[in-house]
Amino acid sequence: MEIHGFQKLTLLDYPHHIAATLFTGGCNFRCPFCHNAALAVNPESVPVIPEAYVFDTLRKRQHMLEGVCITGGEPTLSPDLPDLIRSIKSLGLKVKLDTNGYHTSMLRNLMEERLLDYIAMDIKNSPAKYPVTAGIPGLEAGRIIESAALIMESGIPYEFRTTVVKELHSSLDFTAIGQWLQGASAYYLQSYQDSDDILSPGLHAYDKKELRYFQELLTPYIASVFIRGID
Repeated sequence: MEIHGFQKLTLLDYPHHIAATLFTGGCNFRCPFCHNAALAVNPESVPVIPEAYVFDTLRKRQHMLEGVCITGGEPTLSPDLPDLIRSIKSLGLKVKLDTNGYHTSMLRNLMEERLLDYIAMDIKNSPAKYPVTAGIPGLEAGRIIESAALIMESGIPYEFRTTVVKELHSSLDFTAIGQWLQGASAYYLQSYQDSDDILSPGLHAYDKKELRYFQELLTPYIASVFIRGID
């Protein structure tokens, strides 16, 4: 499996765990606000990190690491993902998967084999606005809905999260998301952050007050709603 990025130590990517993070390349979405555009759209432009080097480093750090976060890109696009996770878990490390949830069959297979210890699924928008927010005309929102339900029923610790963009999200969207994901255990609003590798520059973030208003709209449906990316 091609690994295009390797962060040897993070205290942020895997909640409550000291972890390393692996970045895979390629994505089946084209979200305008994607901050890893090169990795998602042109993974061949990003150097590949040898898997042997990654695992040698993980072995040397077994005494301090508790888990590994696998992110992207979209990791579930790779048929080699289960093998990668098995190898990680053979070191006694937990695995957190970041996913857009569109590859439901891969997600189900990983769950059935008990390969995942934590799942973070991106919720791009309300189901009606998924195609435009994910940048894929004709996107089948039903696959997203199926994956979200699968995660909620799995018994595996999880979170849903939305990167909030002024041009793409409204209060009506968050009410619809709350109704859709009612009863979810954890939902995060992530403030949009600009960078030099944004797929579609020129987007804007909501301010703290506006994000807290969206949080209030969600809490009647989801008890634990948090905000990331603001002071």
